[in-house]
Amino acid sequence: MTADDEKKAAAIRALDYVKPGMKLGLGTGSTAEHFVRALGEKVAQGLEVVGVPTSERTGKLAASLGIALSNLDDTPHLDITVDGADELDRQLRLIKGGGGALLREKIVATASDQMIVIADASKLVETLGAFPLPVEVIPFGATVTARKIAEVASAFGCTGKMSRRADEYGEPFFTDSENFIYDCTFGEIPDPDGLAAALNLIPGVVDNGLFIGIAALAIVGTPSGTDIIEKT
Repeated sequence: MTADDEKKAAAIRALDYVKPGMKLGLGTGSTAEHFVRALGEKVAQGLEVVGVPTSERTGKLAASLGIALSNLDDTPHLDITVDGADELDRQLRLIKGGGGALLREKIVATASDQMIVIADASKLVETLGAFPLPVEVIPFGATVTARKIAEVASAFGCTGKMSRRADEYGEPFFTDSENFIYDCTFGEIPDPDGLAAALNLIPGVVDNGLFIGIAALAIVGTPSGTDIIEKT
């Protein structure tokens, strides 16, 4: 079974948690797209749900599949959000933001009664940090903010290359909210809880890709099927 097969298996298993009439947060990224496509098939068969997308890309995909869409202003309370992760550990701490949507993903996830993470087996790690941690910052004074990020990270035992994300043309990447992202390659993050809180105290930082205490359960695709990791 390939990693993509594992993603699909996790996405399809997540449909077990979807009930008629639910209001759903729809995640961003390749694994989340598998879920949106599978959800679209159920909608075509008569399932009635409302989705709130976490990115423009997800919104376009969901609309093309006939999924009814809303936004958090009109639908501020969601039943569940289903989204992927760039890394997760067994305490259900996540690194997200590889697709550039971490701010909207976190806002939507925390507006939900439950966040369900779907991932292939390679995303499950003992210690977070091998995947570069995205930090979203406003463009004004971004260089100063980046220096502060490095200082704070160092105080938490995290050092490594930091780079401002670029698009496919080599120009600065802008999020859907018109912010920059700095990708921080730390290798290991000894204290994800502390680092997440400290980064968000830096003026200029909008949010960071550490999702702490947000996910309720994870569905991990494996070569033999799926495993469930629940919040303890």
